[in-house]
Amino acid sequence: MSPRDGMITQRPQPGAPRHYEFPATVRTTLPNGLAVAVTPMPGRALIAASLLLRWGASDEPQAKAGATVLATRGLTEGTERYDAIALTEAAERLGASVHAEAGWDAISAGFDVPATRIGQAMDLLAEVIRHPVFPANEIERIRDERLTDLIQAKADPRRRADEVFTSAIYSAESPYRRSAGGVASTVEGITADDLRAVHKSFAGPQRGALIVAGEVDPDEVVALAAKLFGDWEGGGFAGAAPVDAPAETTRRVRVVHRPGAVQTEIRLGHPGLPRRTPDYHAVTVMSAILGGLFNSRLNMNLREEKGYTYGAGAGFDLRRGRGPFSARAAVNTEVTVPAIVETLKELDRMRQEPVTDAELRAARDYLIGVFPLRFETPGPVVGSLASLYLHGLPDDELATYRASIEAVTAADVQRVASEHIRPDEAALILVGDHDQFGAALEALNWGPITVETDEVPAEGTGDAAAEAGPLEGEGEGS
Repeated sequence: MSPRDGMITQRPQPGAPRHYEFPATVRTTLPNGLAVAVTPMPGRALIAASLLLRWGASDEPQAKAGATVLATRGLTEGTERYDAIALTEAAERLGASVHAEAGWDAISAGFDVPATRIGQAMDLLAEVIRHPVFPANEIERIRDERLTDLIQAKADPRRRADEVFTSAIYSAESPYRRSAGGVASTVEGITADDLRAVHKSFAGPQRGALIVAGEVDPDEVVALAAKLFGDWEGGGFAGAAPVDAPAETTRRVRVVHRPGAVQTEIRLGHPGLPRRTPDYHAVTVMSAILGGLFNSRLNMNLREEKGYTYGAGAGFDLRRGRGPFSARAAVNTEVTVPAIVETLKELDRMRQEPVTDAELRAARDYLIGVFPLRFETPGPVVGSLASLYLHGLPDDELATYRASIEAVTAADVQRVASEHIRPDEAALILVGDHDQFGAALEALNWGPITVETDEVPAEGTGDAAAEAGPLEGEGEGS
């Protein structure tokens, strides 16, 4: 068919990224130390607000692992003025959703509400953060729910692989060795009094930031903050970086044997990088090329070329300490070892060979192009500003992001790959039927092999490995 017959003879080319400037933000600090940041966004009548506290699961005592997550859940289970039902009803009358989350590095509590009701919503937020009562019956319920979730995690092959992976790459002293929500042996002993003690540790203006975005007046928000939080008192930021030492620095293999499993969950990696790395932008581009996009090297090899998996990914989980670097996939049992071989090949290729101009351009264009789309609503604006505060990053970090990504070169990508991806120090975790791939694994001779048998029935592993997101900002502190 000729062009005049309607056939397109050339593939469309991507257009130039549109101009974008991150919204201007007004920043101040109350006399008691509480930071306040307000980003006016005209036309965004549903505003978002979050009170971030720089205390996370990595700050809690190991013997009380899981208390921070439970305490955060407990914030909305009853306060001095409202029980759990009354609090929900009060939020619903405002057309608001009130939420509280905890992660490795931070706790956040916030809301989304129509701009005309910001005062009442801020009052609820202050009540939740400053005056929770942690009723014993509600705390017992959420603790039991967490224990049930831990049992389910053991049965889920993907979550089981993640659990074994972190325990294999971090030292016994590192909180990153376990789930942010704790383990059964610690969670089962947590009481309402423990949660009150944790709340006393994290609730204070010295480690807090109130961040609001939407169609708001900065002066009004600052006045509300002073009224509701100006007399708040509490301790300073815990400060010390989490222990993130590796368990070992040599290659090793750990297999969780599940007889009859039709798929194998694969994890390969080691402790990675903190968010405050000077290589952040180069690592972001490199991770996108390696395993962060659909057309990444890992996914194109294992899924598109070989047909081993529905999805393969790799990337860095950047935290206050060195979060994990991992490559991951779920593959059919019979191709377990070939998939490992191909994964290792792609890691070595990323470290040893320069990326092509086309790969570099595609990754940079994607990251630059989607950046403005993230900030069309107030919620992501609040989340990204919270990240700046949490990690002590410059105020202009978001304004300079696209230029910094554009400046990354092929040499930068190869350098950060060779420095920060270390297969010779990695742990390889497999959750699957060892009887089916054990001999081939031995022949691979990749490292010492430890095999353990799970006491749960084998189940399917699901269709896809979790994607490695090349951009930060979603669920900060997790």
